[in-house]
Amino acid sequence: MAVGRRRDVSQNRDLDLDQTLGLVRMVRTGVDSMTKVVLGISLLVVAVGCMSPPSEGPATVAAAEPTPAPAQAGTPNSGAQVDFVASGPIIVEDQVDVSAQREGIISAVFAEPGTFVKRGQLLAKMDDRQITADLEAARAKTRSTEADLKNWQAEAKVLEADYARAQKLWEAQIIPKEQLDHAKYKAESDQWDVKRVSELLANSKESERSLELELEKTQITAPFNGVVARRYIRVGQSVTKNDRLFWVTATAPLRIRVTLPERFLGRVKPGTMVGITPAEARDALHRYRARVIQVSPVVDPSSDTIEILAELSGDTSGLRPGMRADLHLPDVR
Repeated sequence: MAVGRRRDVSQNRDLDLDQTLGLVRMVRTGVDSMTKVVLGISLLVVAVGCMSPPSEGPATVAAAEPTPAPAQAGTPNSGAQVDFVASGPIIVEDQVDVSAQREGIISAVFAEPGTFVKRGQLLAKMDDRQITADLEAARAKTRSTEADLKNWQAEAKVLEADYARAQKLWEAQIIPKEQLDHAKYKAESDQWDVKRVSELLANSKESERSLELELEKTQITAPFNGVVARRYIRVGQSVTKNDRLFWVTATAPLRIRVTLPERFLGRVKPGTMVGITPAEARDALHRYRARVIQVSPVVDPSSDTIEILAELSGDTSGLRPGMRADLHLPDVR
């Protein structure tokens, strides 16, 4: 019985030892796993720190530092002379729409936008066949009337000669008084016929001249030296009187019209030189020169401003009519 009890105790101790070793092995395995997890998390934190951008502390401080603002027009800056800047369009004196002076059908177009033209140069032409035929008929009538007039004038001279001869015969008492009066009235009647045909000839010539003017209206020409800016017509198009056909503009002299505050009245005069810069060019390299040619004699009461007109001089190749530009002149206070 004692032997059997010791054997049970030994077996129980063996079981307890095996369980203890198993627990130790499990704890050691868990510790190793936790260590690996902690080590992985540490490596991940280090990698993220390396990938993050550098600190923006200095840059933020630099951006927060105030930067000097550029000097504005009309604002004093350290005692230096400041220009007053006024903006306005660049214009030319000659800029018109060429309109139709009569109705008709466009038969030919000779100018396109961008074409430089001379005064009187043909831009387009209307169908002029009917007017040409009417003009030829009027000229033929004029020639016929001129021939009739010459015939009447020759006959009048014959009758005047007959009347003069009749006077001599009556004075010699060869013919009666009635024959003398007949010759007189016939000569006077012929003079009235000469005047009538002369008026017909004048009327015929006026009709001829009127048709010539109508024929000229079928020729659309440039009113001055310049450039064709727009074309509103095409061949075959029917137009009526006052319809727009072309827009022609001169290219020089270029001018700029601006308004100034009332304080410039009496200080800006004709002949004053000013600087001009295109609105899109902000540097001084694009400055042009202009001379004031006109100053408004009155002040606009609604805006307390005056209007001036300046004409550009020198090389203006970089400017075009219609552009906006800035006019610079010394400010006054």
